[in-house]
Amino acid sequence: MSTALMDRIFSVTEAGFEALALEVFRLQYQENALYRAYTDALRIRPETVHSLTRIPFLPIQFFKTHTVTSGQFTPELVFESSGTTQTVNSRHLVKEAAWYERSFMQAFEHFYGPVEDYVVLGLLPAYLERKASSLVHMVNAMIQVSRHPESGFYLYEHAQLAERLQALEARGQKVLLIGVTFGLLDFAEQYQLHLKNTLVMETGGMKGRREEWTRQQVHDFLQSRLGVPVIHAEYGMTELLSQAYSRGNGLFETPSWMRVLLRDESDPFQLYERAAAGVINVVDLANRYSCAFIGTEDIGKLHADGRFEVLGRLDNSALRGCSLMVS
Repeated sequence: MSTALMDRIFSVTEAGFEALALEVFRLQYQENALYRAYTDALRIRPETVHSLTRIPFLPIQFFKTHTVTSGQFTPELVFESSGTTQTVNSRHLVKEAAWYERSFMQAFEHFYGPVEDYVVLGLLPAYLERKASSLVHMVNAMIQVSRHPESGFYLYEHAQLAERLQALEARGQKVLLIGVTFGLLDFAEQYQLHLKNTLVMETGGMKGRREEWTRQQVHDFLQSRLGVPVIHAEYGMTELLSQAYSRGNGLFETPSWMRVLLRDESDPFQLYERAAAGVINVVDLANRYSCAFIGTEDIGKLHADGRFEVLGRLDNSALRGCSLMVS
């Protein structure tokens, strides 16, 4: 692994982002056979790409059908997306765990301060019940770094979780309660609390456990039941190595090495750095040894200050670009 490149990625400035993204694009074109084939299928020549909006974004569903790696290596981690027995799950081969761990630790601490300041409580049913979850790996690492004996995971032990939160609240301890959305809703239905020192962070998704609610409905309910002024959120996925964070109102911010653009739903190769609505493309430079340029299936809105919202998902998840490569 190039430690120098890793350091450059995690210290990139806004002014230097585009140049570094173009450098990573050209490296991945050379080293990632799938990405090179996709780029060639679009008839894009790397030497003609001189701006961020000209870089091709790999449709995310290729992670379900192909191995997406830049270079050949034995991965230290293999993450797999959640799904049902009827679905094909995405797989993300991570060359070195250090890339992922530095990414989520540095991003979290940029927005929220040192992990050591928090008791970290993970309410992650469904995720804990399966292997190879990137979210479980992240929260487990944060639990270890926190070094608080009270930190830990919860499945369905809602009574114990409520008791622990109240005890931590009584002594003024800062807490991060990070949970899958349906798990937080199930917990909040049973217990009404007033948490002054707890940061409640939802990771999205009902996973078929509950009827879908709008983000506003979820946040309003959790705020009223848990007594917190805002609900925080994390935006990440199996195929990425980085996360964006919302510190309220569903407005997400990215770390310096990650950026969101929008593509036109009717023309997936028309990209915008500012738009009222479109489909989310993610530049994640930490994904150096996979693919740093991912076309998701999420619909979003980009604000003038660079923050973004997630408005929903495409009704038809089969992206037009995939028809270019079927093997």
